[in-house]
Amino acid sequence: MGHLEANGFSVNKKNVTGAALIAVKREQGVPSTLRSCHTAVVQGYVIEGHVPADVIKRLLTDRPPHRGLGVPGMPVGSPGMEGPNPQPYDIFAFDHKGGMEVYANR
Repeated sequence: MGHLEANGFSVNKKNVTGAALIAVKREQGVPSTLRSCHTAVVQGYVIEGHVPADVIKRLLTDRPPHRGLGVPGMPVGSPGMEGPNPQPYDIFAFDHKGGMEVYANR
């Protein structure tokens, strides 16, 4: 949340846990392989996990026909998971049918 706010996004946080959180992810069409700890909706796109703000901004500028973006797990080096040994990771785009492709790399 702090990463997004620091990069100009306004955040309306809602704490949802357990079955309700799984239901949100399912309702938003997040593929099970991309499900992570955070789910957001930004200008109609679903953002799942630790997606960097600059990649979200690119999505909002380009407006591709994707449902959203996701980063599975919590890779070291992703926003909010900074550490001494950052690991490379992929940011995936997903569509309304659950199809996925790599959208960006870090």
